[in-house]
Amino acid sequence: MSWSATQYSKFEDERNRPIRDLLAQVFNEHVGRAADIGCGPGNSTEFLQSKFPGAAIVGMDSSQDMLEAARRRLPDVRFDLGDIASWSEPGPFDVILSNAALQWVPDHAVLLPALLDKLATGGSLAVQMPDNLDEPAHRLMREIAVDGPWAAKLASAPRARDSRHSADWYYRVLREQGAEVNVWRTIYHHPLAGGAAAIVEWFKGSGLRPFLEPLDEGERVAYLARYEAAVAKEYTILPDGTALLPFPRLFFVATRQ
Repeated sequence: MSWSATQYSKFEDERNRPIRDLLAQVFNEHVGRAADIGCGPGNSTEFLQSKFPGAAIVGMDSSQDMLEAARRRLPDVRFDLGDIASWSEPGPFDVILSNAALQWVPDHAVLLPALLDKLATGGSLAVQMPDNLDEPAHRLMREIAVDGPWAAKLASAPRARDSRHSADWYYRVLREQGAEVNVWRTIYHHPLAGGAAAIVEWFKGSGLRPFLEPLDEGERVAYLARYEAAVAKEYTILPDGTALLPFPRLFFVATRQ
């Protein structure tokens, strides 16, 4: 799937809140090396650099468009093209950050131990993932996908994020690897100017991508029209046109002992 840094960054202030909250729970005092995997346009890397200004930081993403935006933003940071599942950087790292990326990576039972192995003793793996597949916005994506002329093309679209697990699953798996674990879940309520159309714009930069990419231009227009109409019925739009978007996110910080 292709990513658009411009589309993703339309709601950067809102997307930055979880990064700040995640890094606030990373208490490592001496950070010499850090990595941001799935760095996107570099907004999370910028927060990582601010948190640990003396660290040597590397960013990595699978999207060339995202990396170009990140390099413009932070020209002094090394950004590599790569895939999280096959990331070969050996470490050891004092902090590995992954913000809103691991939900796209399969087989977390294999992935998480591999990431922990790249940490120095006392190093921390800090992860944030959207936990919103049961929210109306995502339910409507799936319902519209199976109820239209595009059904065959979109048969596999809902499986793009099948790797999601519960908070207790992540706690158990990380503890079994000997890590000290802090796990929590937060629901943000983002006020978006522009009503239902703003909610659609938000998800065009993330969750809608697997549903839109297989379609031709005419099908995309038709799918999005149906989706926006359905979103307008599910979410309350305030008199000034603001839509309040509830957005649950799952966080954990796992520290290698």
